[in-house]
Amino acid sequence: MIKRQVLVYYAWSRPGESGAPLHVIEDRFPALFESRRMGFPRFQEFSDVRQFDQSIAGFLDHIMKPNFTAFVDLAAALTGQSVREIERVTDDGTLTPLDARILTGVDTLIVISFDSLTTAQTAGSAEIEALRTFLGQPDHLAFICPHHDIGDVTDLPESEQLQRQIAEFQHHGDTTIPPRQRFGGFARSLLAGLGIPVENRFGLRPATEADGSPAPIETDTALDRLGILQRVSTFNRHAHLPQLERLGEAVDKLDVLARQRVDPNAPPHPFTLERATFDALLQSRPDTFIGSLLVSDTTLWSSTAGGVDSLRELWTNVVQRRLRS
Repeated sequence: MIKRQVLVYYAWSRPGESGAPLHVIEDRFPALFESRRMGFPRFQEFSDVRQFDQSIAGFLDHIMKPNFTAFVDLAAALTGQSVREIERVTDDGTLTPLDARILTGVDTLIVISFDSLTTAQTAGSAEIEALRTFLGQPDHLAFICPHHDIGDVTDLPESEQLQRQIAEFQHHGDTTIPPRQRFGGFARSLLAGLGIPVENRFGLRPATEADGSPAPIETDTALDRLGILQRVSTFNRHAHLPQLERLGEAVDKLDVLARQRVDPNAPPHPFTLERATFDALLQSRPDTFIGSLLVSDTTLWSSTAGGVDSLRELWTNVVQRRLRS
């Protein structure tokens, strides 16, 4: 058993997310009562208002965070050590930055950047330098994980904005998602601060097999120097996954380790006019950092969107990877 110390860092602001006004449908999580209404009869176990907070905070506690329980439990079982879980800003407003103090003793870092852009979660210079120092150790591994960025039409003329949002909405087909829901500001700021900017573009519908299971990923096994994709055949079939677009120096410093196919039967999306796959997993090249940095979607660590058997192989490979010195 390799005694790795895993840290899962939830990069959201609890008060920023839970305080979003419910009369504004864009750029926020749903409240628990909304999830129950949209998903009925799913989530019926949370219908007792005396026991379960029906607000956005209730959604975070009872639906969102439990998505990652399977990974946390497996990592703890495989390493013999509890996984550290930290929220960036807690309900009382306490900020715990991703700094050298909380990274002490950690060798495996998972940053879940499920933060709405409206909450303006941005990595400070000390956090960026702490991550750079963390990646200065050969055995250290960091996954920086934004989610989708749906409905960003700021660069379009006003006359075209609604039709573009309708096209994106129809493509992913998830009626529980508002026309604009943008996540991942903290991940973007971390990656930009490290000199490897990546944007989480769109919410693309991945292809599935005839039985509804995730379609196989396309991998470049020659680049998988850590072996994290051994026995990994699929990721998941979450309805809206981002294209991880490398910008500037990131093109030369990050490789595309895995791609997913877009559902060819989904309604058209501007991205699919030129591409049949999207970049789903990026990895730093050997000369970028001494340690290893990867970029993926947040749902790679979630057990609720299918492909769990294959994902468990990925999780196992990450926490049981060989020691490097």
